[in-house]
Amino acid sequence: MANHLKRLAIPKAYEAVHRALEEEILSGRIPMGSPLPTETELAEQFGVTRHTVREGMRALEQSGLVRREAGRRLHAVLPHHEDLAPRGSRALLMQGVTFRELWVVALRLEVWAVEMAAPLIDAAVIEKLEANVAAMDTALSEGRSIIALDVEFHALIAEAARNRVLLMSREPVSLLFYPSLEKLFRHPRTADLSPARVLEAHREILVALRQGDAVAARDWMERHIMDFRRGYDLAGIDLDQPVDTKVEPSTMR
Repeated sequence: MANHLKRLAIPKAYEAVHRALEEEILSGRIPMGSPLPTETELAEQFGVTRHTVREGMRALEQSGLVRREAGRRLHAVLPHHEDLAPRGSRALLMQGVTFRELWVVALRLEVWAVEMAAPLIDAAVIEKLEANVAAMDTALSEGRSIIALDVEFHALIAEAARNRVLLMSREPVSLLFYPSLEKLFRHPRTADLSPARVLEAHREILVALRQGDAVAARDWMERHIMDFRRGYDLAGIDLDQPVDTKVEPSTMR
């Protein structure tokens, strides 16, 4: 019977320090904004070397739960959804997710976002959306990429929904989904059509949000995301190939 027992996976000392500190922060025992104990204090408390503590704190810093403030002391912080997204995106890439998988989820998330945002949206957000659509119109007329503006348009709507779970759910997907659109904007069968259709959809969504018409906003958003799938079909691109991440949203101009 002993032959069937698996070897225990014993965490390294620095991993144990990382997890212990993470638990202290997540439980609230180390409040947001509060400094962490010094390396010396933590080494004494945990019964490990300062080097081990330093490695554990470095891992904690990479997780976004702490940040160095004046005097180089680490403080507990609330990570922004954009800080957490790359880790989720990397996990999706490691799974070899396809554009089809991303598209199915993006369809639901973007529709939910505009549904939730519609009754909450205010004049300030409308003004930002109007500026975004105007900038996209200018970019198209000048032959420049509109992907960065597309990313911004959808992010503005998602933020207007005021739902942190939605924001944290859609960000890893959008980091992979939007670079995939570059294929449509560069493919000879869709290069002239796809950007113009994006602008048209954004205009209609904006009109609906400005008028407070949640149903029309939802319908246009659904048509908009469905259009991406049709673009892939028109271009003859295989939806079931792993997503291409050569184009980063931050570099799209």
